[in-house]
Amino acid sequence: MLYHHHTKPISPKRVVILGASGFVSTALGRHLKAAGMEYRSVASSEVDLTQPESVAQLGAIFCEGDAIVMTSGLTPDKGRDVGTLMKNLSMAQHVGAALEQSLCSHLVYISSDAVYDGRESLIRENSIRQPSDLYSLMHIAREQILSFTSAKAKTPLCIFCPCAIYGAGDTHNSYGPNRFFRMASKDSKITLFGEGRETRDHVYIEDVARLLVQCLMYRSAGTINAASGEAVTFHDVATRIAGLIGPSIAVEFLPPGGAVTHRQFDVTERVRAFPDFNPTSLDEGLLETLTKVRNP
Repeated sequence: MLYHHHTKPISPKRVVILGASGFVSTALGRHLKAAGMEYRSVASSEVDLTQPESVAQLGAIFCEGDAIVMTSGLTPDKGRDVGTLMKNLSMAQHVGAALEQSLCSHLVYISSDAVYDGRESLIRENSIRQPSDLYSLMHIAREQILSFTSAKAKTPLCIFCPCAIYGAGDTHNSYGPNRFFRMASKDSKITLFGEGRETRDHVYIEDVARLLVQCLMYRSAGTINAASGEAVTFHDVATRIAGLIGPSIAVEFLPPGGAVTHRQFDVTERVRAFPDFNPTSLDEGLLETLTKVRNP
């Protein structure tokens, strides 16, 4: 459940984004700038969060009243081994240590819907957290590390769990809209596993950034899932993208990659916490994505 420390939206003194070039961090910076909010992005080239000296470096950057957003992390495309896991955990350890020594007002951690038990088809904020691989284990462990250190520092912590994010500027090429757009552009076809029957929720990157800004302005604490609330099949997504691009785009199938699974999000908590937040429809988001890809 999410709790607001502000009853009305108040801009933080400053937002410090850990991670400067990522998909979420770039979009968040753009929205903060548009809202006239002061922010500072910290790149890994400036502070390597895997290194112990990053604690002192962050201490020199953090100022009293700062709201910290941690987007930094090594994603599965960078490695799925134990070494990658340990680097990711060291990042949380060092951020937590720096937080304990600072007077920051808020911490927002960008987690993932991967933390939830893959056997559950309807996901809520209080759904069981169960690792299915080292990546999901990493996020669960980082949530625990940051929960422990933020409690010691008496800093409100918001755990922000997005489902599959799509939009122009994606850096991960994950299976779904982002990869389908690239397939269509490069090969004039979209290839699906099985018949594309699995259902998933896809959230637009601009909605993720808007929701993050709301969490920052209300100084929200607790857990919130970033999802549209609309679960559709991969085949449905592919045919919508093919329809947007033109009749030359074919939709083809590969053998199934495994058991067919479905996942949907109950967005009741988001609606309760932010009743005025209206997510972008999938059709509108896909159209905006195509427009931005064609006109960067």
